[in-house]
Amino acid sequence: MDFLELLGIAVGLSMDAFAVSLCKGLAAGKAKPANVLTVGIYFGGFQALMPLIGYLISSLFSSFISSVAAWVAFILLLLIGGNMIRESLQDDNEESSINASFSPKSMIPLAVATSIDALATGVAFAALDVHIVSACSLIGLTTFLISGVGLILGVSFGSRFHKKAETFGGIILILIGLKILLEHLF
Repeated sequence: MDFLELLGIAVGLSMDAFAVSLCKGLAAGKAKPANVLTVGIYFGGFQALMPLIGYLISSLFSSFISSVAAWVAFILLLLIGGNMIRESLQDDNEESSINASFSPKSMIPLAVATSIDALATGVAFAALDVHIVSACSLIGLTTFLISGVGLILGVSFGSRFHKKAETFGGIILILIGLKILLEHLF
């Protein structure tokens, strides 16, 4: 597998993280450089780690991982997206810190949900005899950069359209989860 093919895979895998970062920016309404780094590190880190895990355990659990990965991603994104929609319908006085939070409690489920596909990709990499360290590094770096851009774009739109954008962001997350599930089923 050459560099351009790996780059295409890296960009493709990072699109879910981009969409979630965009939603995160919509919900946050502002982003400090530390927030951009946080999003990049969580999403890029998990996108780099998951193919490695998939690669290492592919011979032992490939059929099990393939059968439940889409369901796990779907359920996580459904819950997170539903929560975003619920919070967008709250009064401005009510606390709405979960979606705007960059805490591990908020970021880890998002990072796991968006990197499930990367786990399956690692299983495929084992079958294709891909140099896993190079592939994981490229996937992680690409996702780091694309996620940061997504957060910044989300913030610029979110400051103007916060409530509607948060609802829209929740719908996007649910649709991403549904897309993952439907691809798995069909």
